[in-house]
Amino acid sequence: MAASEQRNSTIKLTDAIHVTAPDGSDVRILCQAAGGSMAHFSLPPGATAHAVMHRTVDEIWYVIQGIGEMWQEQDGQKTTIALEPGVSLTILQGTKFQFRNTSNDVFAAVAITMPPWPGEEEAMFVDGAWPVSNS
Repeated sequence: MAASEQRNSTIKLTDAIHVTAPDGSDVRILCQAAGGSMAHFSLPPGATAHAVMHRTVDEIWYVIQGIGEMWQEQDGQKTTIALEPGVSLTILQGTKFQFRNTSNDVFAAVAITMPPWPGEEEAMFVDGAWPVSNS
């Protein structure tokens, strides 16, 4: 679709969960344009997501609620990032990652995916840093 054929959109975040991400987090789909898509992700208190790696997309996350950690492995280098409101981070294509909620509150972040999220086949399960739990 050409840029001139696209229409501006507005979406208000609601409590309704649209889908469950391959990593197990709850997803509320927000706006999308030709170059990217936006979504709200959440994990309940004490939960740990599945470790995944994206095949074709890059993401930028911004934490808005809760406290947690994200493990990433890129080119053999492993890091753990403290997650709290105000933290922004990137997850580049091919990076293995896993996140968990270490607080007694819901963990939530908004993320931009570039290009737009193509579907469930985008995420590939990998070995992560922590055991998965739905707490």
